[in-house]
Amino acid sequence: MPKISFIGAGSTVFMKSILTDILLESELNSSEIFLHDIDLERLKTSKIVADNISRSLGSLASITATSDRREALKNADFVIVMIQVGGYKPSTVIDFEIPAKYGLQQTIADTLGIGGIMRGLRTVPVLVEIAQDIIELCPRALMLQYVNPMAINCLSLSHFVPELRYVGLCHSVQGTVADLARDIGEDLSKIEYECSGINHMSFFTKFEKKLDNGSKKDLYPKIYRAGEAGNFGTNGDGCSNYVRYDVLKKLGYFVTESSEHFAEYTPWFIKNQQKDLISKYDIPINEYIRRCEKQIQEWENQEKELLSNPQTEFNKSMEYASRIILSMVTGVKDTIYGNVLNKNFIPNLPHNSCVEVPCITQKNELTPQAVPPLPMHLANLIQTNINVQQLTVEALKTLKKETVYHAAMLDPHTAGELNLDQIWKMVDELIDAHGPMLPNFK
Repeated sequence: MPKISFIGAGSTVFMKSILTDILLESELNSSEIFLHDIDLERLKTSKIVADNISRSLGSLASITATSDRREALKNADFVIVMIQVGGYKPSTVIDFEIPAKYGLQQTIADTLGIGGIMRGLRTVPVLVEIAQDIIELCPRALMLQYVNPMAINCLSLSHFVPELRYVGLCHSVQGTVADLARDIGEDLSKIEYECSGINHMSFFTKFEKKLDNGSKKDLYPKIYRAGEAGNFGTNGDGCSNYVRYDVLKKLGYFVTESSEHFAEYTPWFIKNQQKDLISKYDIPINEYIRRCEKQIQEWENQEKELLSNPQTEFNKSMEYASRIILSMVTGVKDTIYGNVLNKNFIPNLPHNSCVEVPCITQKNELTPQAVPPLPMHLANLIQTNINVQQLTVEALKTLKKETVYHAAMLDPHTAGELNLDQIWKMVDELIDAHGPMLPNFK
């Protein structure tokens, strides 16, 4: 049975979801599970929760909690990474409050934008340390990388630890498929699709229904009608989808990421000089701050619930981790969407970029698949985000402070709101505020 290591297992709720998925698979329910975190109290909670899940499912898994990362990684087959460097306080608060002083409003700030840049700068060095430990202690292990900013993190791993086996995982592709099926009233099990791009900015180039006679029906007309009629629900976090349906109307393709995320990846939706846009598109400014505050307020009661009430019903999540592990252990072929270094998988995006493409999994293998070129306007839009990702990685490679400025200058949302002097002053203030959480830039 495989050894599966959770790095950042103090993220108890997410750990619980992934572990449940794994132990629900009969072929994996006697796996060797290691939980690691630097927060010993959260790690203790996660261990109790994990034991309860295992006991309730009647699994034979061995579950070990350790604060020693090297112990957790030694001889691992799969390493699931779910860390957050800097936490909500101080780092996330800094990433929102300082840009707001300059008039730069954000919604999530963990993928692109100035918040995504700063999160990448403080996260990558830790990820690289974990990756280097993997190369030493379990060189054939596959890292299942769940940490944002996804593209910056994965592109950095490819540059700093090129021998590492990894795939970046998100639920935006499969989650959006489920949302669309709901909005247009179709059976999710009968939908087939093709999707490609970068994390949080992939587009469905095909969205079809399998018919009983073996043919396929294009479902895009129904998606358009749902958008025109306003017949669409909220996403999993309760936010509206006005932005995504307007992007469909203007660009002709549906984007994978939620409206509150996508609004800050372009210069079109959040503008101080056009405040009516915020209400028109129902854009939740400071949404991530609200989510974090709510989680903090509810954690004590949630922890008590997790520890005191044994779970009796279990449902699989939409996350890919258990599917990948099951396929690679048993050899049963599967297809997931993953984030990998672009080796001509999307021919009209740069090789020096991280792309989100279908990946085939089977015995001990995960193989990204090449897809057709994206429509030119989509590739060019995606390039505006890749520019920022590449420059952030370059700043980490060279430790040149001016490259951080350049990344911020080319961010579409930042450039749409601030002038050059404001951007430079804001970056200086952010670097100073994060202090030792960031590399020592020259």
